[in-house]
Amino acid sequence: MNWKFWKKDTATDKPKKKKSKGREWLDAIVFAVIAATIIRVFFIEAYTIPTGSMERSLLIGDFLFVSKVNYGARIPMTPVAFPFAHHTMPITGTKAYWEGVQWKYHRLPGLSDIKHNDVVVFNYPQGDTVALEMQDADYYQLVRHAGWHAVNSQYTVISRPVDKRENYIKRCIGLPGDEISMKNGLAYVNGKPEKLKSTGQFSYDVEFKTTDVNFSVFEDLGFKIQEDISQQSATVFQFNGTEPMIKKVKQLDFVQSVRESAAPAGQPDTDVFPFDSRRNWNVDNFGPIKIPARGLTVQLDSLTMPLYERCIRIYEGNKLEKSGNGWLINGKPATSYTFQMDYYWMMGDNRHKSLDSRYWGFVPEDHIVGKALFIWMSFNSDGSFFSKIRWNRLLKGIH
Repeated sequence: MNWKFWKKDTATDKPKKKKSKGREWLDAIVFAVIAATIIRVFFIEAYTIPTGSMERSLLIGDFLFVSKVNYGARIPMTPVAFPFAHHTMPITGTKAYWEGVQWKYHRLPGLSDIKHNDVVVFNYPQGDTVALEMQDADYYQLVRHAGWHAVNSQYTVISRPVDKRENYIKRCIGLPGDEISMKNGLAYVNGKPEKLKSTGQFSYDVEFKTTDVNFSVFEDLGFKIQEDISQQSATVFQFNGTEPMIKKVKQLDFVQSVRESAAPAGQPDTDVFPFDSRRNWNVDNFGPIKIPARGLTVQLDSLTMPLYERCIRIYEGNKLEKSGNGWLINGKPATSYTFQMDYYWMMGDNRHKSLDSRYWGFVPEDHIVGKALFIWMSFNSDGSFFSKIRWNRLLKGIH
């Protein structure tokens, strides 16, 4: 029997060329980037808290891990993007993504649905249009104040896809189908009061018995003098703090009275959703508002349209037109609309220093990024060399 066919031919077989050090490093880097991207997109991602809208539940300088698994990972809607950059390249300031490929919204199965009081990361709903030179400002608010022509002639205005809009973090107050309202600064969900968490902040008017007050006392109670206290009159100051902190203020012998500081009912704020002066709503008094849910049908009229027009036109992609006393949806007369997505109502724990659903309305389900799990690091920029790290916040769960 001839076994030659399986024997190694030493004359023709050559040993594989060994990879160079540079090639080994390149392969390792490519593998690390791919692995990190998969983990970041489908499992868990790190975020940092840039503003005080969730204080004192979450502080500026807190670094969080956010789970994509809890609510189900969202398949990238703009898949061609630079790794680890959100929407802007760090040095050049150019776009970090290409809009030539856009995928429809899909989400993998999750461990649970969003629940009341979950702390959620999501894409800013009104971040579809941005004035590049004023990215910290809401484009639509700029237009309401200055006019479309003034804003678009003064700034470079661009649009962003859903998954490349700014990331926000808030507490979910209302779920799909809930009825949300607010009376004198207290939120109500389906008619029941939803008290602010003990780590959340509210504004209080504090009246002193004297004008000679040693404010260092309040630093010992956790207040930042420049940020949390502002003078209203000779003896009245507005404090921004948690309920436990305010209880300690009430016990001070030089304090005359303490009362919650809320905008009076009937005093309209046209920057409050749905920007309709007929309603006389403000940040502390509004509603009730029915939160849209998949399959929920609403009647369309002059009162409901300001609430749901953006959901119908922008978030769910319909062509919406006014026709006489009625409406056309995709060219057909419509007296009602059935929602295709679930929506949520998000609010910051720092109630009077938070831009949240009170200012821009509902958060669609396709904007949901993930659930905040725990703080893995926390830096205090105002701390001394040895107290830059807030050691008591490390690995602290988020509730």
